[in-house]
Amino acid sequence: MKQLIIVSVSVLISTIALAQPPKVLADKGAKFGKEVAVNKAIDVNEMANTMGTKESAEVNVKAEVVEVCKAEGCWIKVKTANGNMMVKMKDHAFLVPLALNGKQIAITGTAVNKVTTVAQLKHYAEDAGKTKAEIDAIKEDKKEIVIQAKGIEVLN
Repeated sequence: MKQLIIVSVSVLISTIALAQPPKVLADKGAKFGKEVAVNKAIDVNEMANTMGTKESAEVNVKAEVVEVCKAEGCWIKVKTANGNMMVKMKDHAFLVPLALNGKQIAITGTAVNKVTTVAQLKHYAEDAGKTKAEIDAIKEDKKEIVIQAKGIEVLN
């Protein structure tokens, strides 16, 4: 029994230690995940306007990264005219480096109109390294468009 506990704790510590964003460059042309149809990518604001109340849509968009998950690189936020839009890596199939912050990228994936719960918003805030006060200030669910990215390519 003692050995089982030791092994379990060791696995847990290893998992936590290894769950970090990849330490790779995010130079022009860098690709993460599946191939992106860069020539078909439209501005993220145009996509948000045409999305309307559709439940979901396949998208190819261009946007500027304004935040990267510091815990493991499993999500980013991109700049839009109405605030920042969440982009998650579909099924955690790939991760992105912190160096992606501030870069122009093209994304291929599925945009979904959804409600993000307070619990999820607080989890994202923790991943982003927000203060306890900032996390505690989150009190309401958020209706938003979230992109499930299948692939990302750095444009500049």
